[in-house]
Amino acid sequence: MITVAGVVDAVGAALLKIVVAAQEAEVRDVTLAELDEASTGQSGDLALGAGIATPDQALAVIERCADAAAAGLVLKPPLASHPDVAASAAARGLTLVELQSHGSWAQLVWLLRGVIDRAAAPGSPETGETGVYDELFALADATATIVDAPVTIEDAQYRVLAYSSRQDRTDPARVSTIVGRRVPGDVIAHFRSRGVFRKLAKGSELVFVPQGPDGTLPRLVIPIRAGGELLGSIWAVVEGPVPEGRLRDLQGAASVLALHLLRLRVQADVARRVSADRLRAALRAPGRTVPEELGLPKGPWRVVALGAHGGTAEIVHDLALWESITRRHGWRQPLIADVGDVLFAVVVDEGELPGSWLWMERLIHDIAVHDPGLCAASGGVALDLADLPRSRAEAAELLALQSSARQRGPVLRFEDVWAEVVVHRVVTGVPQIDLLVGGPLPELVAHDRTHGTDYVATVAAWLEQQGDPRQAARQLHVHPNTLRHRMRRLAEVVHIDLESPRTRLALQIQLAALRPGS
Repeated sequence: MITVAGVVDAVGAALLKIVVAAQEAEVRDVTLAELDEASTGQSGDLALGAGIATPDQALAVIERCADAAAAGLVLKPPLASHPDVAASAAARGLTLVELQSHGSWAQLVWLLRGVIDRAAAPGSPETGETGVYDELFALADATATIVDAPVTIEDAQYRVLAYSSRQDRTDPARVSTIVGRRVPGDVIAHFRSRGVFRKLAKGSELVFVPQGPDGTLPRLVIPIRAGGELLGSIWAVVEGPVPEGRLRDLQGAASVLALHLLRLRVQADVARRVSADRLRAALRAPGRTVPEELGLPKGPWRVVALGAHGGTAEIVHDLALWESITRRHGWRQPLIADVGDVLFAVVVDEGELPGSWLWMERLIHDIAVHDPGLCAASGGVALDLADLPRSRAEAAELLALQSSARQRGPVLRFEDVWAEVVVHRVVTGVPQIDLLVGGPLPELVAHDRTHGTDYVATVAAWLEQQGDPRQAARQLHVHPNTLRHRMRRLAEVVHIDLESPRTRLALQIQLAALRPGS
């Protein structure tokens, strides 16, 4: 963990100084403060006001940073020390940092990335050693020396793993790639149109990409492979074709990097298993676990069960795939684990940021558009760790009721369908034969079977629509007069007192016991 003050200390007073010191917050990432976006980054981001030119723009960005719970905002003079700007940051509890006038935003990006990445690198025995990350950055510097150009090292999904310290020759695509830790979509489209990714996927040859539009400088791309599998790639911003001798040296560097990327994969797998094991244990019985050990943000939380109905949804039981999906949609450290044969995610109950309940609800709805079989169920709110097993059990129970619940759609929340759960618990806690012990319903069931009537369905619709003949008829797809006729005829078969509230309750419980899946 590193705070804004820690970042400023690490970068040095020659470049950064704190103008407004607010409550210390962990810095998890760095982002550019865009003027035309509704929000500025995510919780824990250190926002860089590279494009902010006026006090009014700074005030607007400060407000968005505060709403997003950003860790801080970096501005250049004279904006950082402007009275209105400083007062607004202080009022909203946002740390305001000044980048010295001689400082370069590009230079600051490289420095901040190095500080934050090294602070966030896992170092516990369970998740692996920090050394593999340090070595990747060192190898990036060594590769940059070989090719005499700035480089980035990316994984097979084109996410930035490391980059060289020298970034003197760069372009907007490289800045966006390092700031966002992923190659931007328009840049990917440019390189895809040149056939770069197709060549990387099929062979081991180095790829030279000429200069592109919008000032995109030439690139030399070196695939990193092991056993025929593409593990990642090296991207160098070069001025032109590279001499043959340096190309051979680069291929040797790629072989060394392949070993490091394999180590990184193993390390990530171990970290994922450890995290899932801890979360799984907490969902069963938290014991003495504390939220920090699980990586849980501040509660309260909800446990969400992921499942499928009405067919198959292949992604439901794939833990790694769900982690990939949630990360791609902004949840940096997804809290997902399987308990039994069900996958569960622990989300924050409040807010709309990635990893929150509202964010998860939107994500499920978006995925269900393409995979209608997907569904999710949220247990009740967990105020502390001891409540997680209860929320998990409720989520699992609700998921099992998904097909029979009255509320349709891919997402259910325990508070919205608690009545279904109560009835389900009653009818599953008592044998059906004991619930159908008396009253008119057993006789109506027998009459329907013998004579082909629909008296049971008629009574059920009447009860569900609270005696409204038009609504009950609409539910049965018959005319209201037909429904009234059926009610008169069934009253000739059995005595039924629908004026009694207790009788209506007993009949509804018996009807629920008759429905499959109740």
